[in-house]
Amino acid sequence: MPFPFFGDDKSTIAKLLSTLPQTGRLEWIGLRPARREPLLSVPEATVETDRHLAGDHARPKAGGKRQITLVQQEHLAAVAGYLGLEAPVDPGRLRRNLVVSGLNLLALKNRQVLIGDTVVLEITGECHPCSRMEEELGPGGYNAMRGHGGITARIVQGGLIRVGDAVRVAPMAAPAAKPE
Repeated sequence: MPFPFFGDDKSTIAKLLSTLPQTGRLEWIGLRPARREPLLSVPEATVETDRHLAGDHARPKAGGKRQITLVQQEHLAAVAGYLGLEAPVDPGRLRRNLVVSGLNLLALKNRQVLIGDTVVLEITGECHPCSRMEEELGPGGYNAMRGHGGITARIVQGGLIRVGDAVRVAPMAAPAAKPE
């Protein structure tokens, strides 16, 4: 019997990209009360459809691709390692809204994720570091964050999220049948 991804006429890469059975976990939620202010770590937050997190100063436009930002918890230790720190970087210092563990967020571009029971996010792209990382993390902060800055997302459906919520990849829609 051939390996399930080989020996048939369907795209191997398409099958591999659609195979994301893991379930992640929401580890941290941060709100920016005002520009350049420290993030507030909160146990729960209201996610507003096609807008932002309630209580966050950012006011992205409706339909925007950067309504909320996420970073992987696993990258906090990597960034710390690049900076010569022994403990993982505090997520509030990275200025991202959500920290997720257990999922490779970079593998989710153009996919949707479900957080808790109601929230749906569409992953839109990478969240590259800015020069502010030098200010926040010290010399080398910008380069330590390269490749570890997280992702941006559009809020498809809002609701209440809580630290500890499951983060699941939404199933991909089946491709339309080709006419014969």
